[in-house]
Amino acid sequence: MLLDPDIMGFFTSCSLRSCVCSMEYSLLEKEGRVYSVAKSGYYALPVALNAAFCGGNDLLESLYVSVRRPGMLVMSSDEPAQLQSLDSPLLLLERELVRQYPRQQQPHSQPCGELELRTALAARYTTSPIRCWHPDDVYIGADLRGVLEILIAVLGLKGATVLVESPCDWVILRLLQSAGVRVIELPLASNGSLDPQLLARLLATEKVQMVLLSSGVSMPSGSVMPEDNRQSIARMLRLHGCWVLENDVYGELSHEPSERRLRDLLDPERLLVFSTFEKLMGPEAPYGYLLSRALSMELQRTFLLRSFRLSPIRQKAIARLYSSGRIDQHLQVLRRLLCERKARMLQVVQERLGDAMECVEPRGGATLWLRSLRPVDMRRVFQRMLKQSVVIAPGELFSLHGLHAQHVRLSHAFSAQHDLDMAMSQLADALRLELID
Repeated sequence: MLLDPDIMGFFTSCSLRSCVCSMEYSLLEKEGRVYSVAKSGYYALPVALNAAFCGGNDLLESLYVSVRRPGMLVMSSDEPAQLQSLDSPLLLLERELVRQYPRQQQPHSQPCGELELRTALAARYTTSPIRCWHPDDVYIGADLRGVLEILIAVLGLKGATVLVESPCDWVILRLLQSAGVRVIELPLASNGSLDPQLLARLLATEKVQMVLLSSGVSMPSGSVMPEDNRQSIARMLRLHGCWVLENDVYGELSHEPSERRLRDLLDPERLLVFSTFEKLMGPEAPYGYLLSRALSMELQRTFLLRSFRLSPIRQKAIARLYSSGRIDQHLQVLRRLLCERKARMLQVVQERLGDAMECVEPRGGATLWLRSLRPVDMRRVFQRMLKQSVVIAPGELFSLHGLHAQHVRLSHAFSAQHDLDMAMSQLADALRLELID
């Protein structure tokens, strides 16, 4: 018996819709938004499962859990490439390279990273015959954390004293803390300067093994050290002869890229530089890297033992983006977008928070560093904002010793679909309600 064509079309349409819905729910399940029950269906993942973490004492854990909840306005992040990533060009170039370099013809993996990418980085960091880098001075790891873990092990920093500019990225701070490093924080002034007298006293009285400073833009404050202060600090570090670890994660994200870097003033033999591709390229380039003229034997041996499993084709693709000039073109666009977003954010902050918080205009990056004009309980402000589905980053996360408790970091590189004015009004209300008498 033959079915009517209209009836057959109906069943076919229903089958297709069912297939499409099943695929969509499968994708949502993989993203952690729904869960399946056999012979029953798909259900939304209860937010209450994560709510218990948000009321705990671990501020960082509460932040990480909240960021992953659906529907949140995440203003705590620092992802400049979210405005303009290189994911698509990178993956397209990678597919082209796969055809040029069949797997069976690829050479054995290189433990310190693909030579082509190390060569591109060495060339980019070379500025003069004296300030030059060789590909053998470059070490590439799976991510920034893995590279820093190797550096801590090679330098034997467990129990050692390290001076760190403050505020500082919480990932770096907690990595040093977990490795048993004694961290002494050097507070940055609002203009990005360090106190030379404090540094001189610490170098004279403490057994300082390493000093960690930013290359140009200091994040999260977005400040740039004044030239005379940079000269003074560099002179002191050269005389002391300790290791200097330069944080160059935001070195390419200054609004004025011609700014001189700290490394241009230091002894290259006592200098270490670390960075990552992710901030300027996007999540498809998560690799971290380290530059060091010294410690070559120890670093090569440790990278070999660590055995990072890195895609050689992905590394080649990143190298081609550098050699073709695509990175520089991308940075011009990204800097312009960041400046536009910064201007919009500063305007809203002034309108909604002008009588509650102050902010020095950042000179790079994708965030604002704000200070409350009156004493507030910023932890409770953080919790209040979570109830409004907004995630902020309290300033105390950027210190191991309780500094910056009156500060907060806000990102301006987020989706334009959110109501920024409403979020700032909610923050103003939270600050007013949590004033400390």
